[in-house]
Amino acid sequence: MDNETPAPDPADNRLPGLLQKFDEATRTLAQAPGFAKPAKLARVLDTARRVMLQPGGCAAIEERSQALEEAGLYHGSDWATPQILVPSLTTHSLKSPDMTTVVIESLSELRLLAVARGDYLHPLISQEQAHHYLSQVLAMNLALLFTGPSEAERETQGRLAKVPRLLLQHLASRIGYEHVIDRLIEEIWRILHQRPIQVDSVKQMITQIAICQVDPDIDLGTSGQGADRLVSSLYGPTQSCREDPGVAVFADRLRAMDSQALQLEATGFARAMHDTGLVSPYHAVLLRHLMGQGDHLIGEALGLSSTGRDCLLCYRELVKDLIREAVHPTTPQSVYGLALMLERGILYQPAVAPSLWRQLALPLSPCSRDRLFMAYGDLASPRALLLEGVLCMLGQPLGVGQGNNPTCQSARALSMWAFNDPDYLLQMVAWAARDDEIIMHFEGQPISSRESLSGVAGELPMDLDAVSLLVVPHLDRIYAEMGRRCVDRGGDPHRWVNPEFHGWWSGRGFRINVDVGTGLLVDLEDFLRHFYASYHPYYNGNQPLIHPQPAGIAVTDSAGRFIGWHAITILRVALDPEDCMRVYFFNPNNDSGQDWGDGVTVSTAGNGERFGEGSLPFEQFASRLYIFHHDPLERGELADVSAEELDRVIDHIRRSWGAERLPENQLQADPGPQRG
Repeated sequence: MDNETPAPDPADNRLPGLLQKFDEATRTLAQAPGFAKPAKLARVLDTARRVMLQPGGCAAIEERSQALEEAGLYHGSDWATPQILVPSLTTHSLKSPDMTTVVIESLSELRLLAVARGDYLHPLISQEQAHHYLSQVLAMNLALLFTGPSEAERETQGRLAKVPRLLLQHLASRIGYEHVIDRLIEEIWRILHQRPIQVDSVKQMITQIAICQVDPDIDLGTSGQGADRLVSSLYGPTQSCREDPGVAVFADRLRAMDSQALQLEATGFARAMHDTGLVSPYHAVLLRHLMGQGDHLIGEALGLSSTGRDCLLCYRELVKDLIREAVHPTTPQSVYGLALMLERGILYQPAVAPSLWRQLALPLSPCSRDRLFMAYGDLASPRALLLEGVLCMLGQPLGVGQGNNPTCQSARALSMWAFNDPDYLLQMVAWAARDDEIIMHFEGQPISSRESLSGVAGELPMDLDAVSLLVVPHLDRIYAEMGRRCVDRGGDPHRWVNPEFHGWWSGRGFRINVDVGTGLLVDLEDFLRHFYASYHPYYNGNQPLIHPQPAGIAVTDSAGRFIGWHAITILRVALDPEDCMRVYFFNPNNDSGQDWGDGVTVSTAGNGERFGEGSLPFEQFASRLYIFHHDPLERGELADVSAEELDRVIDHIRRSWGAERLPENQLQADPGPQRG
């Protein structure tokens, strides 16, 4: 951990000073003659961007929107005529890599919000028109409300990607979610099907739905169907807490229940938790109460199968200590993590239980405590927050997300260790949280995260789960240092870095279809034949994938244009329910369901996916692959792959990221680190 991490300062608020600068920039723009206004815009827009990134910044600009327009901000642009603006075009403007476009679009929406609320009587657009327009904008940009930036947004927008999200959250709070409630519910379920570890943003959206339901001033009409299951999962999973009485009242009710009533409570809570992947604070209260009632009720409250129950009985004292330390109303997701960890049966691995005992007694360094406080506040102790994170990662290894950070390699490593080598993950957590240092070896030589130079991420990531929050900065620096030690070698550094960074199970065979020096596609047909022979059951003797394997994809946007290189994990290859051969993979991005253009849309449910997996038909996945590892001693049949099948894959590549990477073309950008 970086020893120079500043201590948290809750009183730090830059908004007043930024608003003063913004007002000055607006006055300067207003006073400038028409021909000179373009030269004054840059200062206004840059200051506006910084204001909107602050808490309360969007509201402050909303109040100033009339003065801003009268100063001439929109003069000569499409935004000068708001009555003809098209809501569907905002999806492109808000995701633009151009700061000017994003900020002007955001300022225009805030202006129309002031009009819609009656605070600004606009000469060109009525209050009703503005309200209708903003409702459409919210509906068309729904995903931005509660999902993190995609690879495309991170690569093209960087920190600017936060501006449209903060804008839309402000619009939704002002306009009202009832206008987009059905699509909101649909999107929440789509995210929950992926079972992410971090669910705070989803819980916030469900809370907004609950507020809409009980607000007498909001008429949902026929919208909001299907919301009850989401709301009740958090605020009233069973009859005894249906009216959301508060945890103290619920605890009193539990003390008055007999064993049969407690059994019903336990069953109801478990059903709600496994249906949604969300855990109510009431569930944590129940589980703590059941510790004195018998192991069978604990198993019932966790919703365990025979595998999980056997694991619970074998390690009952460890499980009870984990409940005492990690399960609180402020850390309810630990219940789901604990249940899934027991279901995986990983406690039977000899090193895991002792590692968890060590985790229970682990002293946290001051730096670790400060980081957890900065990210999560003081509602729960740092120890409880970290234990919750550990349980969730061990129970949901495919729920790890990289946040809005270019650290896909580190997030992938954490997921892979939690999936394949959980005691190694726990060792990493102990080193990072206790010692503020991780030491890994590269070809026999130690690499210290404390002594390494900066990593891929330009600043310390904060929007992560508790385990990633403490471990990723170390892994990021080590990964970058491994890459630096390969800089003088010919070829792609991932050939050497991935097996050393991720683990011995990463295949030593390595294939890449891009020339590192020129960035042009090379040996494409040979690359694809080897991929089919290594991974496709029809060409590798029907050999299932034994260990998850690191791979690299060329990420494209919805138009099929190249965005950047990204690290993923190939988990398995199998037939889906429609007998289509699919590749099931883990994407450390916070939402695997993405449109990569040319008909390539990643599926996360409905095609045989397990929680946390994304999938594509084999041909489509191969068309976005540029790096893979394999066991060179297990060769499949290269010649058996038909030319017609390879041609279909190559055509996908030619129509997307390979369009300008064909040997006859010159290329500007070379493949570099997989930055996510």
